[in-house]
Amino acid sequence: MTQLLPAPRRLTRGIALLLGVPFLAGLALLTLTPRRVEDSLPNLLDVILSAAHRLGWQSLDFTRLEIAANILVFIPVGILAFLLVPRRWWPLAVALGPLLSVGIEGAQRIALPHRAATVTDVIANSGGALIGVFVAIACTLLFAPRSPAHPPRPREAP
Repeated sequence: MTQLLPAPRRLTRGIALLLGVPFLAGLALLTLTPRRVEDSLPNLLDVILSAAHRLGWQSLDFTRLEIAANILVFIPVGILAFLLVPRRWWPLAVALGPLLSVGIEGAQRIALPHRAATVTDVIANSGGALIGVFVAIACTLLFAPRSPAHPPRPREAP
């Protein structure tokens, strides 16, 4: 499968790092601080829920919104993992999202008693990261330049 998945260009990896470092810092602020998101941004959650209800999505409640947010937030984790892990170890990218999620939830359980560390969060986060890896694989297969399987041989001089 490594032949099918060419390594990202140096520029692509650079952009991934440039965007990934602030993203991961924001993720740490979002998940590893004592205040819960719903305590920090209660109006935002109310706005999202009321907009969804006005659009006819009556079944959306805080729990479902939290699960959807966990999935969405971890999609970039999977994309970053796939872009930054060397191709010969690309399956490791699949494991990085769940490992990061278990680390976050473990830190919340141990050091942040006001935060709710749940298995549901680990599952949602892991699912989001897995989606991110699959999106990155699909984009690589669709858009990455490929070298031919058998490059043409140079012509011999007459």
